[in-house]
Amino acid sequence: MSLRLDNLRECLEGIIPGHIATCDPEGVPNLAYLSQVQFIDSQHVALSYQFFNRTRQNVLAGSPVQLLLTSHLTGAQYRLGLRYLRTETAGPLFEQMKAKLAGIASHTGMSGVFRLLGADIYQVGDIEQVPGPTVASPPSLINLLTALRRTVARIGTCATLECLLETTLDALDEEFGIAHAMLLMHDEGRGRLYTLASRGYAESGVGSEIPVGDGVIGVCARERTPIRIGFMTAEYGYGRAIREGWIAGGLGDTLETAIPLPGLPEARSQLAVPILAFERLIGVLYVESVADLHFGYDDEDALVALAAQLGMAVHFHQQQEDQAEEPSFVGVVTPAISGTPLLVRHFAGNDSVFLGDDYLIKGVAGAILWALLTDYVERGRTVFTNKSLRVDSRVRLPDLGDNLEARLVLLRRRLDERQAGIHLEKSGRGRFVLSVDRPLHLGEG
Repeated sequence: MSLRLDNLRECLEGIIPGHIATCDPEGVPNLAYLSQVQFIDSQHVALSYQFFNRTRQNVLAGSPVQLLLTSHLTGAQYRLGLRYLRTETAGPLFEQMKAKLAGIASHTGMSGVFRLLGADIYQVGDIEQVPGPTVASPPSLINLLTALRRTVARIGTCATLECLLETTLDALDEEFGIAHAMLLMHDEGRGRLYTLASRGYAESGVGSEIPVGDGVIGVCARERTPIRIGFMTAEYGYGRAIREGWIAGGLGDTLETAIPLPGLPEARSQLAVPILAFERLIGVLYVESVADLHFGYDDEDALVALAAQLGMAVHFHQQQEDQAEEPSFVGVVTPAISGTPLLVRHFAGNDSVFLGDDYLIKGVAGAILWALLTDYVERGRTVFTNKSLRVDSRVRLPDLGDNLEARLVLLRRRLDERQAGIHLEKSGRGRFVLSVDRPLHLGEG
């Protein structure tokens, strides 16, 4: 049976550098180390273009190309014949390689030297194994296909978005052995991602945000492609990225409204996967580990497949919630409550809501809460539906990609975490009830 590139992907992780052989027009050979080889598909790879050196001169002059790869698991070596096609300097593939190279550079102490200039695309011709001693590949601790099958079966039983979120994170831990993960949703109108659920961290970080385009998570969202890094790198540390994103946006004086993003302080392996539905970005699934090279190509494939299922499930649940009929409203008499009034302040500029002096939420979720509390105080209303919120001009939902149900989940979780004395509880499909434990005093600004 002929060798397939798909079966050699452990050779492409950069643990053992590849060797590339070319020759100049006079036939003088040249051999060089290669920082990175990126798998594209069974017939194509991308090589990192970092320097205009002898190798690149030879390639552009039409030299045949031979690539030598070595498996760090078995010691097996493979010789590949390549044909240069083109160079990409932007886009998903370039960003994948740029992020991975940043990790390799950091790991090898070459952060100030390695800089990706382009991704050179090659067609793979013949593949042959070089004769020599090898060892058996170590057994995998997780059967990823079985883990994926069981996880998809588990999320298929979920009747609500909250169940879907919790079941997915539970399955990542129990089936895949991934202890640190978070699910972020896309706020298309504001160009940000907000954390809706997480697992494995001291603080949930629900409501924390990161700009699209920043860090591993933000680049994944912007390019709609998986971003995987096997070694620690400050360049793609999302904690730094979120703070710099706030400052760059002129919001440095309002950092008290920035909920800390959850995460490991020294993540050595990171993998972010886009969650899509009908070509629309729903959010990002992010996982991390303190171990180097914890996630490989197979892990990436499995989580991409899982994210595809998750995206369609989120879309389906949103459609179901929106189909609930609007109940006729009658003047509901709110139950008598007592205690010290809770001051709730709303700032119209960004729809941020504070409980006294403590920040709670902002954006669309903040506008939703303010509309609900206003109706409660002024009209005694306690019963609401997704449909009523969609037509409420105070909420100002974006035309596309609003993820209304996700925003309601976010709001419920923030209220519960803060023990605010304000509760939102589902009462049926697309319906929910508002209740409070103490009198409210509403104020603008």
